[in-house]
Amino acid sequence: MANFSKPHVPQFAMDVYQNEYLPEGGREVNAIVTVTATGGGTIGSAASRLYPKGHGPSAAVAVMVDCSGSMDYPPAKMRGARDATAAAIDALRDGTHFAVIGGTHVAKEVYPGGGRLAVADAGTRAQAKQALRQLGAGGGTAIGTWLRLADRLLNSVDVTIRHGILLTDGRNEHESPQDLKATLDACAGRFTCDARGVGTDWEVKEVTGIASALLGTADIVADPAHLAADFTAMMETAMGKEVADVSLRVWTPVGTTIRFVKQVAPTVEDLTGRRTEAGPRAGDYPTGSWGDESRDYHVCVEVPPAGLGQEMLAARVSLVAPQPDGSVQNLGAQGLVRAVWTDDMAASTSISPQVAHYTGQAELAQVIQQGLTLRKAGDFDGATAKLGRAVQLANASGNADTAKLLAKVVDVVDAATGTVRLKTKVAEADEMTLETRSTKTVRVKK
Repeated sequence: MANFSKPHVPQFAMDVYQNEYLPEGGREVNAIVTVTATGGGTIGSAASRLYPKGHGPSAAVAVMVDCSGSMDYPPAKMRGARDATAAAIDALRDGTHFAVIGGTHVAKEVYPGGGRLAVADAGTRAQAKQALRQLGAGGGTAIGTWLRLADRLLNSVDVTIRHGILLTDGRNEHESPQDLKATLDACAGRFTCDARGVGTDWEVKEVTGIASALLGTADIVADPAHLAADFTAMMETAMGKEVADVSLRVWTPVGTTIRFVKQVAPTVEDLTGRRTEAGPRAGDYPTGSWGDESRDYHVCVEVPPAGLGQEMLAARVSLVAPQPDGSVQNLGAQGLVRAVWTDDMAASTSISPQVAHYTGQAELAQVIQQGLTLRKAGDFDGATAKLGRAVQLANASGNADTAKLLAKVVDVVDAATGTVRLKTKVAEADEMTLETRSTKTVRVKK
């Protein structure tokens, strides 16, 4: 008889896509590393060490709701936020620790209060939804205070997964950017956080910066009526996470330099500057929490030049996660990045389709952001050139979602050549949606 009390810990697999051939004197090696976590009933020894209690991943969630004065304009925003938080509470798995925080220029514990977390069951869900009636608009915005309270609450219990959901409708006007950055630095690695902006009066770079620092997702919900569906989906995804604090460990031999490590799907996220040393010539790059999912990473290393016919291991990539006793668990997946020097021009000049695709996707994210910045600054020629290149890249890579968003900001004359005209009138929500979602990528076409 199956034992359903045991956790369905994902099994990790890793695939490496690259062209390992370099010309004489060649030094740059590029590889796309695909990491896939698949669940199911297979429980190995790694699982018993990851989850000693045998009841699946324990989790704690804090929902942070903007209650600043602007949430009353229009009143639908506050109503939408209450409904969305109630929907998120309904999506909590029984046994999950949770709290609701009301955020203004200070952070207030809305439920359960007393510096603690509630444990989800039918009774606490009903109490929490009752407490949401206290949520009213008034005051300023200091997002760092909300995050610090969430951090204290989430780390007051011994759980595997710690996650925050943050909703704001305005700019972070009651604390300095330096204060928010210090908070994000302090919270990084302690919990993950999804961030959402409702309406169009918030700052895209603030919301995306929070999600980036805390390895969560960012998005716009222009219409408050859509908040409940978005919060439900976010909470369901959070409840599906099974392993926390997974890192990509990259080992390189003597003389080799890592140029960058980037996540390139499902979104572009540069992890290079987040490396922590992990023993001789190895470093760990944080990837956050995992459920059943697949992500792609671009690893670029510079190797010492070698003679024709020589070959070397340029990098070894593995996955690790911390254990309750302070040790590090190897999650069993490994990929090798190789370098082989050849005088075969056809071999050494060929680019891996995966590397080419994701190099294009990273450029797509960059030129959208550059184009929108130029447009805001009044440099319409520069904006047209950048956004035209974005249309061309989106078209070539089959990124239909981004192509649709671009078409709301520019009139596309010829997608293949990137010939576009800037629209004279663009809805603010359309421009913000394009900027917020600019880092979303598509996988390589098979």
